[in-house]
Amino acid sequence: MASTDDLPCTLTLTIPLPTPTHATTAARALSVDAELSPLVSRTIAVSSADPSALDVRYRAATNRMLRVAVNGFFESLGVVLGVMEELDVDTVLLPGKESVGGAQGLGEVKA
Repeated sequence: MASTDDLPCTLTLTIPLPTPTHATTAARALSVDAELSPLVSRTIAVSSADPSALDVRYRAATNRMLRVAVNGFFESLGVVLGVMEELDVDTVLLPGKESVGGAQGLGEVKA
């Protein structure tokens, strides 16, 4: 990877999420994939100022590389948030994008 002096283009994002658990889960899911280019550096962490937010910092060699990397990050973030929305235990009984009818464990208990 290039040194930080070689990566002059930077962007810092703070992404609010509903709870600290959501922030931790998103950080863990998004940290799995490393950046493809050695000319782009990314750090993802739960915010120390707000435990329900993510702090994401990008450094890149050029503005174009920064833009491409951040666009890819937002696509991945959208997937992670969509999965969280559909699978969150607290919202499983709320109306979703698809029916949960007949799903094991979600039906009424028969006496």
